Amino acid sequence: MRLSRTRRVAVVRPGEGSRSRSDALAIEEPLEIRIAGEPFSVTMRTPGDDFDLVAGFLVSEGVVRNRDDLPAMRVVSGLSRTGEPTFNIVDAAVGPHGRAIAAGRGRAMPVSSACGVCGLASIDAVRTASSWPVLAAGFTIRDSVLAALPDRLREQQRLFDSTGGVHAAGLFDADGRLLVLREDVGRHNAVDKVVGWALREGRLPLLHTVLQVSGRASFELVQKARMAGIPVLAAVSAPSSLAAELAEEAGITLVGFSRGRSFNVYAGGHRLDPPVAAAPAKAGRPDATVGA
Repeated sequence: MRLSRTRRVAVVRPGEGSRSRSDALAIEEPLEIRIAGEPFSVTMRTPGDDFDLVAGFLVSEGVVRNRDDLPAMRVVSGLSRTGEPTFNIVDAAVGPHGRAIAAGRGRAMPVSSACGVCGLASIDAVRTASSWPVLAAGFTIRDSVLAALPDRLREQQRLFDSTGGVHAAGLFDADGRLLVLREDVGRHNAVDKVVGWALREGRLPLLHTVLQVSGRASFELVQKARMAGIPVLAAVSAPSSLAAELAEEAGITLVGFSRGRSFNVYAGGHRLDPPVAAAPAKAGRPDATVGA
């Protein structure tokens, strides 16, 4: 079953004689995630790759850690208010341990496409202990390869080409080869879809990979990288202060403002080739700026 990811609407552009034309918009719809038939969370997402999204979300929540922890998922069909069939519910089967964790992490409110941690009942629940330690050594990436990843990501953003309104996350190896790319109206959803793909393919932990994202690096994206064992997170835009703090704590290499041939290194400069020594941090300053 292939879900539509775009919808055409009529728009009017001033200066063109008020003539209407058709424009493609990225679809944003709710997806209810159930565990063993019990409601767990509702997230706003772009339809498509929903099993990847659910699998990655459950990894980020600490409910599952490998393919064996998620033996089955199924789509539960329903009806919209107009009586049309919908496919916006996924029910996941997980083991007893996962169900016990899920019982303490259910969301009290829907998760918007802009927020991946909304609805958690406590601040402590935001920081989830990772099942996979980030690789401390043994993985490096050339700064020239890292600087080229945003362009390689952009070349493959088909949904963005048609709508101009979605985020992308891409998983790359040390040589800059694209392993998988996912797009969504929510940047955290795009990352969950990447991680979920990896879980379903039996690739976790992702110890020798780089996660490149099209937007900014928030705390939640660093947390999701941490939960999947990803050692390098690179973003086209800026990180937040809490993202940089968590990256340092988790041993993740965090890169921001990755554009053209330069980027800023906020944590983990030892993984770059050549390595970047972390200078004494000044308030509001990155560890280093690299020009490839």
